[in-house]
Amino acid sequence: MSYQLNGKRKYDIARVTQGVSVVHLYPDHLKSVKVSTPSLKEQNRIVKLLSLIDKRISTQNKIIEKLQSLIKGLIQKLTKEGISNSSWHKVILSNILIERCEQNKESYPVHSVSVTAGVINQVEYLGRSFAANDTSRYHVVRYGDIIYTKSPTGNQPYGIVKQSHCQEPVAVSPLYGVYKPLSFEIGNYLHYYFLNPLNTNNYLSPLIQKGAKNTINISNQRFLGNKIPIPVDIKEIRTISNTLSAINQKIQTEKSIHTSLVMQKKFLLQKLFI
Repeated sequence: MSYQLNGKRKYDIARVTQGVSVVHLYPDHLKSVKVSTPSLKEQNRIVKLLSLIDKRISTQNKIIEKLQSLIKGLIQKLTKEGISNSSWHKVILSNILIERCEQNKESYPVHSVSVTAGVINQVEYLGRSFAANDTSRYHVVRYGDIIYTKSPTGNQPYGIVKQSHCQEPVAVSPLYGVYKPLSFEIGNYLHYYFLNPLNTNNYLSPLIQKGAKNTINISNQRFLGNKIPIPVDIKEIRTISNTLSAINQKIQTEKSIHTSLVMQKKFLLQKLFI
């Protein structure tokens, strides 16, 4: 069982260490440090409790993973069925997205794009701002906009695509592409479609233009040059969007429960060894 030493134990160990620039802690000295331990019966109770929490955390992870798989599987199933019965068609992205070329003259807060968290505030999530001193040339992102970031990330070597769910306008790096969808629902469908790295890679791969030193480059306009499958009927797009959003809301709820369980375990361990 691992745990952090409290202040008293740290003081006791520091007291028996030797050395100035290099600290030494010898076994004989460590033996002199007194450590309080619960009875065997109490230890068994603690182990059982922590095991129950660990199992609950593991179960919570599985719930989240299954819901995430449900989104990917649902899109794949609907796409396959829709294309086969002609209720879906392939549309070039430039027909449903328009590049937003609005610059950050109003000094909106700078955000980044995360694979897992979507569009995030740099200071709140990353602890600091990585923006330039002058952000007036940054791109403005409004609620529902689609963002394409070209930075390779994990299993998405050509970049990631996300919809902004920030209620207020934000700014992003001028290296990002920002696009206004014909409707929020269309943008929302694209958001979930590109959650699947396979869909993202298959869409972006044909658009790659090799630059100097074989760097991968996809311009903002070229990003719109490929096709994706999408329902013909706007009502079906709206239904799919609402369904996927409901599943995602369930995922966020389950993630909150997971975070709460992890914090409970941490709090319990801290209290046990004070």
